Amino acid sequence: MKKVLFVASECVPFMKTGGLADVVGSLPKYFNKDEFDVRVMVPKYMAISEEYKNQMEYITHFYLELAWRKQYVGVFKMVYGGVTVYFLDNEFYFSGDHPYGEIYQDIEKFAFFDKAALSTLPLIDFRPDIIHCHDWQTGLIPVYLKDSFQQGEFYRGIKTIMTIHNLKFQGVWDKKTVMDTAGLDAYYFTDDKLGFYGDSNYLKGGLVYADQITTVSDTYAQEIKMPFYGEKLDGLINARANCLTGIVNGLDYDEYNPSTDPLIEAKYDARTFRKEKVRNKRALQKELGLAQDDKKFMVGIVSRLTDQKGFDLIDYVIEEICAEDTQLVVLGTGEDKYENLFRHFAWKYPDRVSANIFYSNERSHRIYASCDAFLMPSLFEPCGLSQLMSLRYGTVPIVRETGGLKDTVEPYNEYENTGTGFSFRNYNAHEMLNTLRYAKDVYYNRRREWNKIIDRGMAMDFSWNNSARKYEELYRRM
Repeated sequence: MKKVLFVASECVPFMKTGGLADVVGSLPKYFNKDEFDVRVMVPKYMAISEEYKNQMEYITHFYLELAWRKQYVGVFKMVYGGVTVYFLDNEFYFSGDHPYGEIYQDIEKFAFFDKAALSTLPLIDFRPDIIHCHDWQTGLIPVYLKDSFQQGEFYRGIKTIMTIHNLKFQGVWDKKTVMDTAGLDAYYFTDDKLGFYGDSNYLKGGLVYADQITTVSDTYAQEIKMPFYGEKLDGLINARANCLTGIVNGLDYDEYNPSTDPLIEAKYDARTFRKEKVRNKRALQKELGLAQDDKKFMVGIVSRLTDQKGFDLIDYVIEEICAEDTQLVVLGTGEDKYENLFRHFAWKYPDRVSANIFYSNERSHRIYASCDAFLMPSLFEPCGLSQLMSLRYGTVPIVRETGGLKDTVEPYNEYENTGTGFSFRNYNAHEMLNTLRYAKDVYYNRRREWNKIIDRGMAMDFSWNNSARKYEELYRRM
């Protein structure tokens, strides 16, 4: 039996700020239980709901020396969805209503968490063969393993994987503070280790010392070798390219299933969408106060409203996007300029633009089920889950060819009758607009072709099963 421990800063359903939580919460359920014992370890945040806290069982506690401080570590566990999850408790670090705060506090918080995670292992009687670390918050685990934990017989031979969910976030802070906080020797702060342009970098430490590196799509694994996507780590990524694998994220097909989804108006599947899907569109038009018209081409956007997601392109041609035959439904929060942009257009065209400047899981499901097309013009996108959800719900994705979007959406080819969506290559507003207009033309004038695009999209399998098989292969190789 191979033992694997996922260590991460968030995990659904306990704590979620982004796609990382979906991966950590969903993927462990899909491993072959006869061959792999996969468990999860996360912080016990004060903000976790009481419903889950009441189910946690206290195991033990101890005191941890972090540089010059002594800190309490409480260890709790619960089994959720068949997976054992450990929670590390410390009110000083994990209080507050949000998992992350100011970066300097997070630097100390996650140095504590990483050291505590390793120190807990002998006490819970679980010695993993592989520790699977996620993002910069767990970057010090491979470093500590090679450092102070090498003396212990227990830790020798434990392998590590570092998974990059988004290379933009790295955990960078000044060298002196990190040396003091992490309690690591000056030896580790040279430029070939944690050193980073005069500062120090947690993610870089993890990438230098981990046995294997993965990221969340094949194309992103190639892109981050280039300066534009590499966020100043492209040199290191190239140096470790022989240990780098891209494995695309999956989707929880139980939660996102148009034939059983309790949050949508009318349930449907690949056979019945031609008749039933439009009932969701009517319900959403009514709910949002848009013109009630089956014929309008409805485009959905569910996203953080930031530059990374391509909103500067939308800003540039939004007047043309909001044409008379089109409705635009936006859900999400982010930069003020984009929040206000959509508010303005919802005010200007109340019958065709709906700006929902908040986040609602329920409404996101309705948008996936109701819209005709889904727009994702990202500047970069390590994996992206929204396009997988829209394929699952028979909503045709219109994406820019980058990262996971390129790997999961096959562009429509009218000559070969292939493809599951529409895509454009260059980061250019008019190229995006032309692609949107091309999609609209197929929708209005070649309806049978449009429905076949949906057929092919709904037949794709991006469930976690596929990704889990690839991770299992990697674990076996190690």
